[in-house]
Amino acid sequence: MLSFEPYGNPTYFAILGVALIPLVIGLLYGRRSRLYETIISIFFLVLTFGGPKWTQGVALIVYISYEVLLTWGYAVYRKQKNSGPIFYLMVILAILPLTIVKVTPAVENGQNSLIGFLGISYLTFRAVQTMMETRDGTLKNFQIMTFLQFMLFFPTISSGPIDRYRRFEHDYRSVPDRDTYLGMIQKGVRYIFVGFLYKFILAYYFGQILLPRLLQMGMQARGGFLDLSWPVLGYMYVYSAYLFFDFAGYSLFAVGTSYLMGIATPMNFKQPWRSPNIKDFWNRWHITLSFWFRDFIYMRLVFWFMKHRVFKNPRTTANVTYIINMLVMGFWHGVTWYYITYGLFHGCALVINDAWLRYKKKHRESVPHNRFTQWFAIFLTANLVCFSFLIFSGFLNQLWFTN
Repeated sequence: MLSFEPYGNPTYFAILGVALIPLVIGLLYGRRSRLYETIISIFFLVLTFGGPKWTQGVALIVYISYEVLLTWGYAVYRKQKNSGPIFYLMVILAILPLTIVKVTPAVENGQNSLIGFLGISYLTFRAVQTMMETRDGTLKNFQIMTFLQFMLFFPTISSGPIDRYRRFEHDYRSVPDRDTYLGMIQKGVRYIFVGFLYKFILAYYFGQILLPRLLQMGMQARGGFLDLSWPVLGYMYVYSAYLFFDFAGYSLFAVGTSYLMGIATPMNFKQPWRSPNIKDFWNRWHITLSFWFRDFIYMRLVFWFMKHRVFKNPRTTANVTYIINMLVMGFWHGVTWYYITYGLFHGCALVINDAWLRYKKKHRESVPHNRFTQWFAIFLTANLVCFSFLIFSGFLNQLWFTN
């Protein structure tokens, strides 16, 4: 049986192009065939989770059944009652499979969990956000079949972007007019071609050609202060470039494919290297993930802390929540010291960033703002981010703790 990584090679794109032709023609004539969309979704899910990955496919089926029933059950319950403990219990149950998958390698000497599969994190985010919006009352008309389509939307199932149920439902239940859809086709095709440049040319060059050389040079140059050297600095910048082009390329493929299907999946990157500060960086980098953490962890923690008067000072509330929020993001990547340190680094950076912005606001006359300071802020932010990516890469773990 054929088995492919999503957007992993030209054959996948050839199959994808052929599969999308009937759907594109239908949308051009104002028709959306949900039956055909379901068929091609199942087909591409089989391509992704079939063959040698059949165990992941089984895990996906069990997981989806579990999350759909859990979310549907809470939606039915929410129409009658709104108990806080029941809500928290349902959220804990929703994230329990992901927690097991993330913790297992740390306690089983690197052994992956049997219930893990590609994309479990992003599906969990979709389920939890739907449950939270149901509790808030912003989602009143939960449709189990639409939710199932939302969870199994194949262009974004493996690594996002993380869409919102209500936004997806609006697109899924409507058909764009011809002019709008022609614009979506134009954007979708452009995104896919730019994705090819990013992932198969630039990411390949940085990740497969330069990175191994710099890793070897960095390991051979050990012996100085903290084993740091010029090759390690080079690794930091090259890894940052690789990470951006690889993930941005994948995201462009997912968004471009979604547009061809008449679904305006949100973009994940917006020129992040032009960010003048770390908060702006997180408004531009992996946008759907950072906004998910902002809306469903940060804002809710701030509200809870303020409601229960945990901290007297609102700034203290914001600062503590920044650090908790980013630590959770670090743990989500994996239970290792470098992922956790990466999250702590960004949490502290956000605290310092807010303090600096407050200082600038109070001392506008003494703190100049011009083209030079703007470009310096961009340069400083980019270098701080690259340093955090060096931590994230795990190379320091290899540099310091392997012979």
